[in-house]
Amino acid sequence: MTVAAYTLAVVLNLFCLFLGYGFLFRPAPSAAGYGVPADPGGDAGAYLTIKGLRDGAFGLVGLALLAFAGARAEAWFMLGVALIPLGDMLIVLRHGGTKAVAFGIHFATAVVVLISAALLFAV
Repeated sequence: MTVAAYTLAVVLNLFCLFLGYGFLFRPAPSAAGYGVPADPGGDAGAYLTIKGLRDGAFGLVGLALLAFAGARAEAWFMLGVALIPLGDMLIVLRHGGTKAVAFGIHFATAVVVLISAALLFAV
């Protein structure tokens, strides 16, 4: 179970880095994939940059916690981080995104993050 817990945590943190990179360097397609399209050249430019920095920072903090503080600290971090995709789900629903994206991407992500937290707590 330890290998599965650490592997899932690392994959999720690397995924956050990947998302952050996408929003910083490919903002328009990343916003569309998020579920609420935005024009990086318009008013949404700052939002897209903030989203990229937020996701990247969460990935780096998660990896640092796992490497230097251990599984229990990472589990608490994951528990808190699970709120973000739940909030993202509500944002997508509120701003005209599809239910498929809201639940299929954001809610599903929250569930996987919670599974990761549970596995890390069990280590």
